[in-house]
Amino acid sequence: MDLIEQLKAQIQALPEEEQIDALNRAKIALHEISPFAEEPVDCVLWIKAESVIANDYNPNKVAPPEMKLLHTSIKRDHYTQPIVVFPENNEFTVIDGFHRRRVGVEKKDIRDRLRGYLPVTVINSDREERSDRIAATIRHNRARGKHQVEAMSDIVVELSRRNHSDEWIAKELGMDPDEVLRLKQITGLAELFADREFSEAWEVPEAD
Repeated sequence: MDLIEQLKAQIQALPEEEQIDALNRAKIALHEISPFAEEPVDCVLWIKAESVIANDYNPNKVAPPEMKLLHTSIKRDHYTQPIVVFPENNEFTVIDGFHRRRVGVEKKDIRDRLRGYLPVTVINSDREERSDRIAATIRHNRARGKHQVEAMSDIVVELSRRNHSDEWIAKELGMDPDEVLRLKQITGLAELFADREFSEAWEVPEAD
């Protein structure tokens, strides 16, 4: 019996929770030596759902019909995409897959089928700053769904207050500079324009 078959036999002999833990540890060990170690999707782990928490900044909203369709998709096709997360404080914060997480947590049929676990892939550790994680969420979302304008404006405000330039925000979020400016204007906060030069208001010349 080769090493792989021995490992399979040993893992199969474990109680279910220990089996899942052993599978995760084996995946992590293999991922470390994989030619694709820089690709998070190379390592999909099963994590208890209560440890996977929603972020507090996702501006992407899904209408009830689309949520119902997502539930149907996961019910019939099962999970084909993991939830992208970042580990912090012994929990896993969602970067992408907010609604996939909701289905796995809120829908009893899916929760029971997955034994209270969710499939996750961990984003690379160089995205550890909150600004980087926000930018990663927006990049994941922009091509797929519609962001609420007010929520996107809040994101731009936060990044601006974290001392990121308009150029950085535009580049990281995949926006045009004008789009960043428009989102700033929605807030009406003068502080967001402190680094911009504006021409003096033109005056109407007096009639001769």
